[in-house]
Amino acid sequence: MEQLIPIISEVGFPIVVTLYLLYRIESKLDMVVTSIQNLPDRMKERV
Repeated sequence: MEQLIPIISEVGFPIVVTLYLLYRIESKLDMVVTSIQNLPDRMKERV
């Protein structure tokens, strides 16, 4: 148990940062997917 605590302290922060960044990127990727799905309709409007 004593060996586990330092590992969690060393690895815990990078895991939290990674999960936070993945959460932020996911919302931006949803916006990109929506834009790509709307692109054909927007292209038809221009013609």
